Amino acid sequence: MTVKAIIFDLDGTLLNTLEDLADSMNRVLVRMGFPTHPAAAYKYFVGDGIEILASRVLPDAQQNKQTIQRCVEEMKREYGAHWRDKTCPYNGVNDMLHALTERNLRLNILSNKPDALTQLTVSAFFPSYSFDIVTGAKKEIPKKPDPTSALHIVKALNLSRDQFLYLGDTNTDMETARNAGIFSLGALWGFRTASELRTSGAQALLEQPLDILQHI
Repeated sequence: MTVKAIIFDLDGTLLNTLEDLADSMNRVLVRMGFPTHPAAAYKYFVGDGIEILASRVLPDAQQNKQTIQRCVEEMKREYGAHWRDKTCPYNGVNDMLHALTERNLRLNILSNKPDALTQLTVSAFFPSYSFDIVTGAKKEIPKKPDPTSALHIVKALNLSRDQFLYLGDTNTDMETARNAGIFSLGALWGFRTASELRTSGAQALLEQPLDILQHI
């Protein structure tokens, strides 16, 4: 079956958001009186939504609902003010989006970042590209790796799952693709390792963004 559409993860796949996420959360932790973490550690903290991020960065003794919720709310405010201080597209991402657009591929984004911030980020960094569906985390819909949102995209575009590719950079993304029955591509320029991507079900690994053209 000919590939007609792509679902992209956002953070770690299209955009390098790591430093802004790490800096924002570390400022929150300082204000709350807790230890901070190296930026590299956030490669393994992020990817599963802001609530899980908060629980991962807090000390073991502070793993209670009230503290986690306070951390979540503080992070929403902090990151909301600093989401584009250092964030930028990865090298080759704009070339990839341009090449896929020229080939009339239908482009979509599925993120565990809060939906309003997902919309804002995509419009700010990719204003030249037309995406069919851009969706982030919403309270009423389970987050990735649940396949609900991915399958909604498939249905909304009136295509079949074997006409899609899914490109992401974490185990969560590979599991989402597997759960949705979509061919999974692992982005090696992102937050996680080739070993993790393979173990979690990546069907192919991309060294650089334009490598996706080999699968069209």
